[in-house]
Amino acid sequence: MAHDYEFLTVDTIADYVRGVPALAQRVDADDLVSVDEIGDGNLNLVFVAKDSGGRGVCLKQALPYVRMVGEGWPMTPERARFEATSLQIHGPLAPGLVSEVLHFDNDRHVIALEDLSDHTVWRTALNEGRMHDGAAAAVGRYVAGVAMGTSALGLEREELARRLADSVNPQLCQITEDLVFTEPVVDAGRNSVLPANEPDAAELAGDEEFVTAMGRAKWLFMTKAEALIHGDLHTGSVMVRSPEGTTECDSVRVFDSEFAFYGPVAFDLGALWANYTIAAARAYALGEDERAQWALGLITQTWDAFEAEFRRRWPDRLDPRVWREPFLEELLATWQQEAWLFAAAKMSRRIVGAAKTTDIETLPEGLREGAARGVLRTARQGVGEYLSDSSPKAFLTMAGDILVSTKTAS
Repeated sequence: MAHDYEFLTVDTIADYVRGVPALAQRVDADDLVSVDEIGDGNLNLVFVAKDSGGRGVCLKQALPYVRMVGEGWPMTPERARFEATSLQIHGPLAPGLVSEVLHFDNDRHVIALEDLSDHTVWRTALNEGRMHDGAAAAVGRYVAGVAMGTSALGLEREELARRLADSVNPQLCQITEDLVFTEPVVDAGRNSVLPANEPDAAELAGDEEFVTAMGRAKWLFMTKAEALIHGDLHTGSVMVRSPEGTTECDSVRVFDSEFAFYGPVAFDLGALWANYTIAAARAYALGEDERAQWALGLITQTWDAFEAEFRRRWPDRLDPRVWREPFLEELLATWQQEAWLFAAAKMSRRIVGAAKTTDIETLPEGLREGAARGVLRTARQGVGEYLSDSSPKAFLTMAGDILVSTKTAS
């Protein structure tokens, strides 16, 4: 497959850094002691370069195809622009919670980011049984800042229109539309489960109430342009750090927002809820019930922080003439309901569809069977209950009961 830009390699990183003044000031390209390719995602190359003084920089380059599949699945490298732009917009709206963009190279589709080597990918930490208290609340505040600051509540009409036009991201949105909402129930050849979970996948696809709910969720995703959302916010797109020997998180950074576009605020919330549930499913499977309950508690922590931060910012809305207190309550109630739908979609795709999670996939096969079944049943039951009680507490209670009942022995 031909491409019109040069891919970075471990051997060319020093020359690249040397040629970009903003990066050459950040790290000494003539004194690099390590250059590592750390990309474990589905799409991109990621490198971290460090000099002898301990200074570092992260370079992320978008490839013209989906990395996990190869050149047979072309993908626009312009997604790097969406990520760089969204991070630069989100940063001031959620101070200290967004990975800092140091430089963006549009010609080679490279984003230079602050070095977060002293942080851990949150999913990795959860898989290892580590707790980072405060992280869930931090990402809730992040979603609230983005919701207020990039929507009609915080932007004048012309600026809102300009940003919406600039963020149109059809290729990556279609990936979400297909892989998250459609393919878990209408297999396009990319689905897979353990043989023991094939009946669970069949039940999911045959559940007309669930399929209808996914259609509703997909419609919302495709038509509800509320704010410049992250678009792929999960525990793998958040970095966390805690001081040695503590569980209190002292730093959180959101990154990897190449799926950013103007979409429904509740999509990011639902994605987080789903991933907390998946983390809990892993913990229950391993017999770590107390940690599983803690993981489910992240759902309320994120929602409570989101709601509190959004209410705090509400007086700053641009047009209080008609956007009064009753409308605030209506917004919050609607987002809470929609979060259930989006969580159900995210849970099902991570079990049945492409791009699964290490939380479940690294479990012994016997344990994985029950964890996967529990996540799918939580998704199915959730779409039947969210209109009667859409509180986050009801969600975590439902999930906990199901995950306990579906555990299997290795």
